[in-house]
Amino acid sequence: MCGGNAVSKGVPGLLSLRPLREEDLPRLFEIQLDEEARHLAAFVTEEAKDREAYLARHRKILADPEITNRGVEVDGKLVGSVAVFPIEGDIELTYWIRRDLWGRGVATAAVAGLLEEVAVRPIHARVIEDNTGSVRVLEHNGFVRIGSEDAFADARRATVTELIYKLD
Repeated sequence: MCGGNAVSKGVPGLLSLRPLREEDLPRLFEIQLDEEARHLAAFVTEEAKDREAYLARHRKILADPEITNRGVEVDGKLVGSVAVFPIEGDIELTYWIRRDLWGRGVATAAVAGLLEEVAVRPIHARVIEDNTGSVRVLEHNGFVRIGSEDAFADARRATVTELIYKLD
């Protein structure tokens, strides 16, 4: 799947992953402005609504050799991203898929593709407990819930319960 094309069961079209490029950032900025997605992601800051701040931050992320970033394409169109990054001694998974493709297997297939490419284990992931779609994505990819913690979520302006998952 990574670096090439693959057809995944349930995915609406040909899904592929490729290295994320700077020219992808304006499209990803637009995708992440979706209010429902921001609510479910919960830990998105207001800064992410500022185009120039978003682009500057993500240029630094693209330049970091410790972060594996992939653009997710369906039928050659960029529809999101998937990445792993180091944080506090762990490797953590993150992904963001355009909302009109939710529930169609795109996130599950994108995560599976990245996991084929990234051999390091364990990988951790976090998801807000009411984000049932992301819970399914993680569980379909073999992640197991190992705990939870409460934290303040900027996008919700409230304390939420975050589920912690791990893939060995």
